[in-house]
Formats: sequence, C-alpha cells, structure tokens
Amino acid sequence: MRKLFIVGLVSCLLGGCTTPNTPAPTPEVTLKSNTCIDCGFDTFFSLRGFPLEQDEFDQIFQTSSALFKKYNDLFDIYYDHENVNSLRVINQNAGKEAVKVEPEIIEMLKKAKEFYDLSNGEFDITMGALLKIWHEYRTEGILLNEDGEYGHLPPQEKLEDAAQYRGWEYIEIDEEKSTVYITDEHVSLDVGGIAKGFAAEQIALYLEKEGYHTGAVNAGGNNRTLGPKPDGTPWRVGIQDPKSPDSIVVVEYEGIGSFVTSGDYERNYIAEDEQHYHHIIDPSTLYPARHWHSVSVFTTNSTAADCITTTLFTLSYEDGIEFIKKYKAVHPDETLEAVWITDTDKKINSTHTFTKDDQLIIYTEGLDNRITLK
Repeated sequence: MRKLFIVGLVSCLLGGCTTPNTPAPTPEVTLKSNTCIDCGFDTFFSLRGFPLEQDEFDQIFQTSSALFKKYNDLFDIYYDHENVNSLRVINQNAGKEAVKVEPEIIEMLKKAKEFYDLSNGEFDITMGALLKIWHEYRTEGILLNEDGEYGHLPPQEKLEDAAQYRGWEYIEIDEEKSTVYITDEHVSLDVGGIAKGFAAEQIALYLEKEGYHTGAVNAGGNNRTLGPKPDGTPWRVGIQDPKSPDSIVVVEYEGIGSFVTSGDYERNYIAEDEQHYHHIIDPSTLYPARHWHSVSVFTTNSTAADCITTTLFTLSYEDGIEFIKKYKAVHPDETLEAVWITDTDKKINSTHTFTKDDQLIIYTEGLDNRITLK
C-alpha cells in the first residue's frame, strides 16, 4: 500500500530556512518538533513548528502519532492487525462477504471514488490486482539490483489478465451498515495513492479542532500546515532534484496548505532491458508512467494533494492542465498549483518554465513570483 512522496528540504518547510532579510521567531518562542520513524506506513511521521510548552507538545505528538498508527492499520493491505478490519480483510473477503469497517475507511473510499470520477478513471484504487504484480516484481528487482543483477519484467499477458479485474462496479459500500464488499474475488483495493494524504489531513483536522493553528504535519512527505508560521514569514518548500538529493526549486506559500511530490527516483529497479521501473503505474499502459521525473502539488487538502500528484504523474502536460481546470471548477474555493520536472528535450507549450542542466521545470501560472530556481 506504500506510495513514496518525495519532499526535498522538509526541514526548510517547517521552519529551518531563513534568509538574511527574514526575521527570526521572537526569543520567547521555542518551536517544538518531534519525529517518529516507526509509527506506520513504512515511513516517518513528524510534527514541527509548534510554539508550545514541552509537556503540551509531547501530549499532542503522542496522540497524533497514535492516530497515524491507527490509519496505517486500517489501510494496510499487506499485514494483519489484531482486532482491525482493515483493507487487507476487505480484500481477503472479496467475492465472499461484506466486511464491517470503521467509518474512516468508508470516508477514504468515497474520496477515492470522487477522484476516480473526476479523472475519468486515471486515479483508480480498484486496480489492486495489477499493482500487486508490479509490487512483487519491484520488490524482487530491488533485491536483485543490490546483488548486482537485473530484475525481471512481468509478462504482458499476466498484466493484461490482472487489468481486467478493476472498476468501481465491483465495490459495494453500505454506509448505513458500515460495510464494504468486493463482489468479485479477483478484484482488490490498493490505496497507496491516497492513504498517507488522508491520514495527514485527518490528523491536521484533529489538531485544528483542538485549537492548534501554527505548525505542520509531515506524514512521510505529505506535508500539511495548520496556519501561518509563528514569525509571520511564508512557508518555504524545496522540491527535490530528481537526479540528486538536493533541492532544485523553492516555493513559498502562506497559511494552511498541503504539499506532496510523487517521483520516479525512489522505489524503482533496473530490469533486463536496463530501464528503471518505478512504482506509479499508468492504468492506460499497465506500466510505470513515463511522462515525468516528478510532479509536485500545492493545494488546500492533503487527501486531494495525494490523489492529484498520482493523477498528474500519469497524464501528459496538456491533459494535466485540463484536469487541474476541471478540479478547480468543482472546487472553486481551493488552491491548486503544480510543478512538473522532466528532461529538457521534452517539448512543453508553456511560458512558465525553468531549466537547470538537462532538466526542465514547468509550473502553473499561480506560482509566478513564488517559485525560484535553487
């Protein structure tokens, strides 16, 4: 269920980047931060930038970390968790019976269905059968690469067979009974493109409800701010260079917002054809998407940011712009900006670009005067 969202300069986002003209927090404000590396989703979870007393911060960090673990257990498709009817249990009961679930699962599934419809099926959590095959070959391939050997590619007929078993017509959600039923035993759910974003958003909403409006949540790269920085300066986010651990551009934004990057440069392996194969599968080709090295999204809601990065990564620039327009028409009160990174030999019809070495950075018009080359 894992999906990697690569975020460069995370500490920069959460208060560690200043310029000579940027005022530092007032001396009496000490910003608290903490990180948990084993709370769930096979990634880290952190809270940063909270101007609180230590005891109070420790309490909200403990509660937030527990929530992150809870969402990990609910959305896990690989491991069983005691007394939890998770996505794994739903998949195991496909074609057999409905499974009674927690309301968070139904809420997350409904959000996934919304993006399925909005993207004309490009964002599709029902293609678990296909993603499982790639997960197995990728896991094996990474291990083989570590031993100096090439990984293998799944047979085309195997991919095509698995691709038949997908679609929301197989998913029955009964909100009154709080159950989920997959009607075909061959169909399964994989929520790697939404789970962490949903978790980050839910934790942020909990903190806001408790009265915290300064600081940020970082769920394995899914960043969600709660409000302005304590010193009143904009949040600054570095987008990682796909070809190095450094950042390639920096974006500024203020107030509440979410930031996610999807990239082809981690969780990939080299196959016999000497090509890299990553984890973001294009439903139209059944193979890892080849349009971009990375796509970054800035929007209001972390769940949406997660879904949108996955969607844009599998779309061409032109189709991606159309999707953004469509999303904004449906959600006129929400911010949505994007940054794409590809090779300079790719022809993109946009005046909003930077180049650095052999990489082309394209961004939406709303980031004018807020994005700078690093």
